[in-house]
Formats: sequence, C-alpha cells, structure tokens
Amino acid sequence: MTTLKERLRDDLTAAIKARDELRSSTLRLTLTAVNRAEVAGKEKRELSDAEVVQVIQGEAKKRRDAATAFADAGRAESAARELAEDVVLAEYLPKQLSDGELAEIVAAAVAESGASGPQAMGAVMKIVRPKVEGLAEGGRVAAAVKAALSNR
Repeated sequence: MTTLKERLRDDLTAAIKARDELRSSTLRLTLTAVNRAEVAGKEKRELSDAEVVQVIQGEAKKRRDAATAFADAGRAESAARELAEDVVLAEYLPKQLSDGELAEIVAAAVAESGASGPQAMGAVMKIVRPKVEGLAEGGRVAAAVKAALSNR
C-alpha cells in the first residue's frame, strides 16, 4: 500500500507529463510543505499519512483564505486560481461531514455533556473535536456548537 506522500509524488509526475500546470504547481507546493514539516524540529522524520493530511488541510485553508482576500481586492482571476488549487487538494483529503451530520454529532455531544448556554462551549468542543478531527474544519465545528448551545 502506498503512502499519501508517495501518491502525491506519483500524481505530480503524471501531472508534469500531462503538462497540467495547475495540478503540477499545486502538488509541487504541497510536497514542499510536507518536506518542510518533515525537517521541522530537532531531527528529520517521515510523516505519517495522518500528519500529511494535516499539512494538506493547512495548504487548502491557505488557498481558501487567499481566494477570499483576492476576491475582496477585486482580483477575480487570482481568486479563481486559488479556488482551483483548493479543488486539487480536496482530492487528497477525507470527505468532509455534511452540515446535517455535523449537527447530529454536536447535538449528541450537547446531550452527553448536559450543557446549556454558551458558557459550556468548551466542554462540548472537548467531546466533539476528537469525533470530527479531519472531517470538519474547526470554524464550522465551533459555529455548529455555538448554534446548538444558543438554542438551549
């Protein structure tokens, strides 16, 4: 079984051969970020697939933030490029939870903790975060918890 990093390398090679500039530049930058994460710290180490997914999630978030900034600055072409790169990165990430699935997990956590009111957000987040790790962005999770607690 190939690792995620090997898959990224193989897909980069295929993109270069196919002369797919968007895909090859996106994968090249992502592999650079993975390599940088591997040499960060006191000694070089090989990242696990879960750690590579975290790096890819960080890169995807950078693309979405940059797209928003470009759109706000009136640079639609640059924003479109960033969003296209985000789509390429999404192929390497686990499928995200839908809003309904996230709401169910949050509702179960609220019931489990017996929380009521916004002051209990930390307790609920402590229960929800491990269940949705890598499957939902932190901002989405926090918004869902906040909405669930404001209804109580």
